[in-house]
Amino acid sequence: MIRFGTCSWKYDSWMGIVYSNTKDINYLQEYSRHFSTVEIDQWFWSLFPPNKVLLPDKKVVNEYNQSVPDDFLFTIKVPNSLTLTHFYNRNKNKSLVVNPYFLSVEIFNEFLSSIKSLNKKIGCLIFQFEYLNKQKMKSLNEFQERFKQFHSQLSSLKIPLAIEIRNPNYLNDHYFSFINDLNIIHVFLEGYFMPPVTEIYDKFKNYIKDFTVLRLHGPDRSGIEKISKENWNKIYIDRSGEIAKLAKLIKEIQKREVDIFAYVNNHFEGSAPLTIRSFQSKLKR
Repeated sequence: MIRFGTCSWKYDSWMGIVYSNTKDINYLQEYSRHFSTVEIDQWFWSLFPPNKVLLPDKKVVNEYNQSVPDDFLFTIKVPNSLTLTHFYNRNKNKSLVVNPYFLSVEIFNEFLSSIKSLNKKIGCLIFQFEYLNKQKMKSLNEFQERFKQFHSQLSSLKIPLAIEIRNPNYLNDHYFSFINDLNIIHVFLEGYFMPPVTEIYDKFKNYIKDFTVLRLHGPDRSGIEKISKENWNKIYIDRSGEIAKLAKLIKEIQKREVDIFAYVNNHFEGSAPLTIRSFQSKLKR
């Protein structure tokens, strides 16, 4: 099984591609007529200094639930209050400030409670970690110990969990064995200075068992934003060569009967829905 979706969905420039020109449309409802999944990233932005955590509004969660059919699935990035070791530091001359909520079981349970009405429509929850330098995390071993401690306190959670790591040096047998032992899904990320997805898959494919997530972001977010002026209705950077390689990879994963959720960002080529069309065309061949 493969589901294609986009990273977020409310873009006016998708009018005529995904959305009608009807006034006051329900964007998510119209989106769900084209795609069977979407990534929610808006709840990721949750941590604000000095010590404020914002969790999803239950009214909004209910609206999302009612906007899509029963077989639609959301992938949700958990709040960054759980995944940031320290507060964002814009001033490099100042010392890092520890985030007291990093991998907090209490905050995670509050988050789960806030999205409860979506439970039957959640494909997985993604823990997206930023690049962890030595100041933020001394080693892969420390990361694994801290996550294992957090995970051991979760009670009978039935929603699949996934980890997106942005440390290329963490991607080794030790790491993949660790997430397999915890039954955690690996997120393959294309972009953000990570090695090509095809390269990582070739090295560690034996660890990919039942389910995986593919996220395509592209190598130059700010560059494509300047070109597009955030008008996401056409292809600005042709990555058809990469798409062909990734489509071949997806076919191989499908042959192994591994479920795939594939999410495309506008920053990959310029228009996520058009990129998905390219994938679907190549997968039919």
